[in-house]
Amino acid sequence: MAVDPADFRAAMARFPGAVTIITTRVPEERRGITATAVCSVTAEPPSLLVCVNEKTGTCQGILQTGRFAVNLLPDPSHDLAMRFAGAGGITGEDKFAQGDWRADGQGLPILANARVAFSCELSDAVRAGSHHVLIGRIVDIHHGEGEALVFEQSRFHRLQPL
Repeated sequence: MAVDPADFRAAMARFPGAVTIITTRVPEERRGITATAVCSVTAEPPSLLVCVNEKTGTCQGILQTGRFAVNLLPDPSHDLAMRFAGAGGITGEDKFAQGDWRADGQGLPILANARVAFSCELSDAVRAGSHHVLIGRIVDIHHGEGEALVFEQSRFHRLQPL
């Protein structure tokens, strides 16, 4: 029995996800996208897994350079998340006109007020349908303060302690 893609998307919308911006830098510009498909892989060596649509310039940039950063967005930063999701047709370098972006030691774009930012070197890439599953070995971590932005049921949410 085949699963209807719309039903799958509706079911996955129930999974709360931390909102991140995955960035890279190719020689001519910075690239970035909003993503919630990010998770840890191993602590030894420290590594992350990200899923990125292969049609994006960000995916192509990561595959080209072998480097990417994962920026955990602070709450509030809904506008920045939507900007990097392509709202309003904003693409490429123009996305970086909002936010305080700095270069890490590898020249990757790091959001100055990110709750945490991971600088990664690509260690593995697997094509899975329309996406690439990318595993990055973490080479640096930048720590911030405050609460993280979360997305669930097509809405942004604030974490509240119990």
